Amino acid sequence: MIRYSKETDERRDAGPLECWCLHGAVGMAADFRTLAKDLAPSGISTRAVDLWRFLETESLALPDFGKALNEDAGGEILRGTGRSLLGYSMGGRLALHALLEDNHHWQAAVIVSANPGLENELDRSARRAQDGNWAAKAFAGDWRKFLDEWNGQPVLGGGEIRDPDTAQRLIASRRQVARSFIDWSLGAQQPLWDRLAEIQIPVLWVAGENDPKYRELAERATHALPKGVLAVAPGAGHRVPWQAGPWFAERVARFLKTGS
Repeated sequence: MIRYSKETDERRDAGPLECWCLHGAVGMAADFRTLAKDLAPSGISTRAVDLWRFLETESLALPDFGKALNEDAGGEILRGTGRSLLGYSMGGRLALHALLEDNHHWQAAVIVSANPGLENELDRSARRAQDGNWAAKAFAGDWRKFLDEWNGQPVLGGGEIRDPDTAQRLIASRRQVARSFIDWSLGAQQPLWDRLAEIQIPVLWVAGENDPKYRELAERATHALPKGVLAVAPGAGHRVPWQAGPWFAERVARFLKTGS
């Protein structure tokens, strides 16, 4: 399978621990710049993955993404002492698929504001229809209006998490963003609840205090994981890494260094 250049990933070398970060829907690698800076004093290097490069040439189902990401990681020389995987929202679901592959290279994981899957087919069908509408807006609609509508969803708390110039650069990947609403829709995902017990590495599952739906999902997921640890971000909603940045960086650093 052809992969385009990894140069669009953002790396920050800071120490022997390495954390690969997967952004959310309508996100970008640059979203993790502040987190990368905050993790550096703890000796944690970061690699923010540009997820859109995986959709540049063809569709890619969720399980196939897991294989492709693990191939990427397996092809990189580990110069430090450990490699972990962090995924936010859509990136969290993508991370789960990588963790469920045999012989993966991850020694710990952080899952943030993610849903392991809808268990009712009617719910999945409704979600596919909803995401189909988002795909059409992303692909052919007014881009600024699309971003405003996306960020205006109640679950996201409103507002942009990046500066306007950086956000506007995402338009270069609008075709891939649109494709992700089809290929990586929560409605296209088979529920993973019954498979969480297969993940044998330590997993920190994070949700915001003010995000009751995803807090409940996080509580359920940590009970299903053999080495699951629950963390609830005080005062935060769905966008924990940006709404509770210092708390999140400290909690992630502690987990990656101690496993608790």
